[in-house]
Amino acid sequence: MREKILVVDDEKSICQSLQAILTDEGYRVVVAESGEEAIWLVEEEDPQLVLLDIWLPGMDGLETLTAIKKINPEMIVIMMSGHGTIETAVKATKRGAFDFVEKPLSLDKIIILVKNAISLLHLQEENIFLKQQVSHQYELTGTSPAITELKEMISIVAPTNAWILIMGENGTGKELVARSIHHLSLRSHKDLVEVNCAAIPEELIESELFGHEKGAFTGATEKKRGKFDLAHEGTIFLDEVADMSLRAQAKILRILQEKKFERVGGTKLIDLDVRVLAATNKDLEEEMKAGRFRQDLYYRLHVIPLCVPPLRERREDIRPLVERFLADFTAKEGLEPKTMTEEALDLLMQHDWPGNVRELKNLVERLVILTPSDVITAKDIPPLTLKTEREKFFPERKSASDTLKDARMDFERNYILKKLEENEGNISKTAEAIGMERSNLHKKLKKFKVFAKDED
Repeated sequence: MREKILVVDDEKSICQSLQAILTDEGYRVVVAESGEEAIWLVEEEDPQLVLLDIWLPGMDGLETLTAIKKINPEMIVIMMSGHGTIETAVKATKRGAFDFVEKPLSLDKIIILVKNAISLLHLQEENIFLKQQVSHQYELTGTSPAITELKEMISIVAPTNAWILIMGENGTGKELVARSIHHLSLRSHKDLVEVNCAAIPEELIESELFGHEKGAFTGATEKKRGKFDLAHEGTIFLDEVADMSLRAQAKILRILQEKKFERVGGTKLIDLDVRVLAATNKDLEEEMKAGRFRQDLYYRLHVIPLCVPPLRERREDIRPLVERFLADFTAKEGLEPKTMTEEALDLLMQHDWPGNVRELKNLVERLVILTPSDVITAKDIPPLTLKTEREKFFPERKSASDTLKDARMDFERNYILKKLEENEGNISKTAEAIGMERSNLHKKLKKFKVFAKDED
């Protein structure tokens, strides 16, 4: 759509010249000869940009600028004047003018100025769109009482600097809760640094968390900033905090208490300003009784507890979750939008979802990829039982391989299905793990008829 520009000047010749040159540049142009008319046109025509003369009969340009900004604070207004002074230019800028040009007008300069202003407008619109996309990305889906209560708690605690312990079963969305808290916090302009506590090798825990100086140990060829260093003035997310060794817990506790640390091989104390979010799928009180989790660290982290409910306790959220996942995955794969029948949704509502939202998300992704129709029916839903992923989706062949070709196919099939099972049915992770393009993996799965029942 062509951008609309409003030209406001009491000299008809200037209005006509600007209208002609801007129309030639592809813009739609409307004109006004007074401030009062300009305000009316701003409300009626909603232009993207205004070229506004300072000296107007009746309401002058500065008054008109103020009125326009009340109607639309984001409106781009360029002031024009043949009697401009520095004082006037300063007043116009303070009232929200984008720029100030002097008469006689240079039409080339006007064109460049208008193009720059329109480019800025497009950037602002894109920024708003991206922010909306980011907000959608961190939004918890659902309207059940349990998820509504969780959203309300997040909105209360996120703007504070309080430390938060997020508890819930695997696959419930604890990481999404952490990201949502950081996104809504006063530290959102800084980084959210994630630490997978279960994945850090014991011998590398100090280097990973605190960093190291060059030459601190064999292989330390350059200085490295640790996770806490990277999270300074931002947020650190300690995921699966209960899976840390007691030694690692002691080191975490020390840095949280002192709010200072030294890099491995260093002597300088580094101050730390960080908000801490932690998550666990374990009962920390039981872990403390068993001697696997430090009591002092528990009370340090347990300032505000948040519990993420399992999917079986908020079944009414299954429908909006499915709708969101269908939209996300069809867009991701470049497919036409897909829907799910009520009978298919009923099947999903009856399942207990031991893998929670993650299990549902992975199932919907498989259905989007492997269902050729735009409508997913109950027949497309695989048996939802507590069998293994392979048993649910990938029935074994009954007959033995008769030829070398069959043997190769069986080996390839079993290998891919095993890797898919290891990656909890996630197509993307499996493709990456076996070094295969997603599209090729999709073709293989269709070839293996992974949703077919054992009807040999």
